[in-house]
Amino acid sequence: MTFLKRTLVLLWLVSGSAAANTLLILGDSLSAGYGINPNKGWVALVRQQLQPLGWQVINASVSGDTSAGGLTRLPSLLQRHQPQIVLIELGGNDGLRGLPPQSLQQNLSRMAELSQHAGARPLLLGMRLPPNYGPVYTQAFAQSYQDVSNTLNIPLLPFFLEDVALHPELMQADNIHPNEQGQPLMAERVWQWLQPLLKATSSQ
Repeated sequence: MTFLKRTLVLLWLVSGSAAANTLLILGDSLSAGYGINPNKGWVALVRQQLQPLGWQVINASVSGDTSAGGLTRLPSLLQRHQPQIVLIELGGNDGLRGLPPQSLQQNLSRMAELSQHAGARPLLLGMRLPPNYGPVYTQAFAQSYQDVSNTLNIPLLPFFLEDVALHPELMQADNIHPNEQGQPLMAERVWQWLQPLLKATSSQ
């Protein structure tokens, strides 16, 4: 085999391996980079860590999306991208709109099941609501994520914004969306929960 042919084969192998694994992120404004430079968002930071490992990241997040909207969009995304891992970051807008926690749980469960049936490993990013929504609703909302995790035996990051939400210096003026200074903390939290799935996928 000539040097040119060997080089072309090597390039083909490298390019093929780089696209072999896909992480699909299905989220709302917290993952879409609302109010910040998307290149400094947590998704971009995680992408920087994954690319050298041969992973591509598809960010299918839409600002304002609910769990019902994500469920509607997911089947076509699974078919198009055939991901190995699906990160589900939805539900915050359900809570802000006061939608029934039972519906949230059903939608999250269905998204996780669709991901599993497509051969992907789901990871849930849980959300919490401020106390002004009342203890009954906020507890039922948070429990929705835990019930899905327990029933389907899938990993759950209990509160995505745990290290950020209560720190005004890390939040935008709306007190809902983290600013650019809060993004590295979000990326670090996700990375901690993502690593076991990466290892499990690579060992297959």
